[in-house]
Amino acid sequence: MIVRSFKEFEGTDRHVKSASGTWESTRIVLAKEKVGFSLHETILYAGTETSMWYANHIEAVVCTKGDAELTDRETGKTYHITPGTMYLLNGHERHTLKVKEDFHCICVFNPPVTGREDHDENGVYPLLTEEV
Repeated sequence: MIVRSFKEFEGTDRHVKSASGTWESTRIVLAKEKVGFSLHETILYAGTETSMWYANHIEAVVCTKGDAELTDRETGKTYHITPGTMYLLNGHERHTLKVKEDFHCICVFNPPVTGREDHDENGVYPLLTEEV
């Protein structure tokens, strides 16, 4: 059994800030835990826009605080995301999150991330693996 507090990750390599400066993420469960998924608490900053495409991962997101507009770049459809709303990128959709108010969310990735990932120029997380 693993029991963790988000606070224990402050100032560690599990607290990641994006190169773009649009988000930060606490990586709570990673690939090295060998449970088949990773779990993150992520904050995207108000006034930012982040384009993403998880070509190598499936991601589920639950908004816990804040306000954002999610655009599915495949269809052009937009969604208003507020606390209690979940979205699932089960088709590797290219999407953009335009943040109106600091957006706090819990994210689950499959396959799990290692914690070293950041979006590349296409908004993709590389498929990294843990060395055995």
